[in-house]
Amino acid sequence: MTGFARHQGALDLLKQRSRYRSLMPRAGHDFASNDYLGLAGSDLLREAAQAALARGVPVGAGGSRLLRGNDDEHSRLEEEAAALFGTQRALFMGGGFQANTAIFATLPAQGDLILHDALVHASVHDGMRLGRAETQSFAHNDVSAADAAILNWKAQNDGRVWIAIETLYSMDGDRAPVADFMALATRHDAVLVADEAHATGLWGQGGLGLTHEFSQNANLLTLHTCGKGLGVSGALICGHSALIDTLINKARGFIFATAPSPLNAALVRAALASLSSHPEHRDAALNLQSHAHAEAQRLCGLSDFQSQIMPIVIGKDAPTMALAAGLQAAGYDIRGIRPPTVPRGGSRLRISITRNVSAAIITEMFATLARLMEDAPHD
Repeated sequence: MTGFARHQGALDLLKQRSRYRSLMPRAGHDFASNDYLGLAGSDLLREAAQAALARGVPVGAGGSRLLRGNDDEHSRLEEEAAALFGTQRALFMGGGFQANTAIFATLPAQGDLILHDALVHASVHDGMRLGRAETQSFAHNDVSAADAAILNWKAQNDGRVWIAIETLYSMDGDRAPVADFMALATRHDAVLVADEAHATGLWGQGGLGLTHEFSQNANLLTLHTCGKGLGVSGALICGHSALIDTLINKARGFIFATAPSPLNAALVRAALASLSSHPEHRDAALNLQSHAHAEAQRLCGLSDFQSQIMPIVIGKDAPTMALAAGLQAAGYDIRGIRPPTVPRGGSRLRISITRNVSAAIITEMFATLARLMEDAPHD
């Protein structure tokens, strides 16, 4: 072996460009996680874990769902999730990335078109690469552009169109015009595949997602990840029985993967039940979000935020990471986000508002950010 000079050289280049990534320990007040309802370290889930272990729920699955790994907890979770989200069926998978990849590699067929928002998640792109359908992007949240693309494609093709969006975008924090996309899908006999990852638990009726009012539509497939607002891990794909059965029979990421932990399934059941039994969690999270928006405007002159995800676009990589380091040194866990996660020239601080911080800490953080931004060198 001659060593790994090529890899080391690429890493050195990332460092020079302020794009090198490394694992950091948790430290400071949480403005970085997706634990929007503050459930991840809660007594609610801790007690649910203890109760599940006491009734004999296994920690490990021991195999894939199609072998011996299919536990009663998986089935109960899927039945409860389908009833809660108002769909025919639900399928539990190990994570949102795995689930999105499975959806787009498996369900659209050769001769179909996957029409996706330009800012859709990397997992969708990986799924599309593994699948056989044609793919096209449209300008972010632009329903008219999507409509024009469908009309142009259908003039020459007979396949089905699958429209891929996120209902709330993880780096911009903006919401999709869900009703307009649903109408577009219905008008063109297309399937709307909506990733609710950053909405589940917080947005929509009862925290059930921004597509919930359309849950009975056969041409809607939703993905609800369990590691963000629900505080656990895994993902639930919810939709028509034929689509769920197709994934069970054909999705390689489901067939050949060890099943998620039955204990984890039990915890997701508890988290879902808490959406109705503890609505105060959602109310508190939304109140903190409103407070954060107001303080960002008052102290930093920053506005136009739409959700619990508050991006502060700096532009260049080095100044972004310097601001993040300053906030971390002051005790606030805020991370800098750089390309390729965001477009070139779009490096930013991604501030996430969760129930893990108080209103007072939010105010202190924005006051600190204001001082750091004022002291930062300007070109």
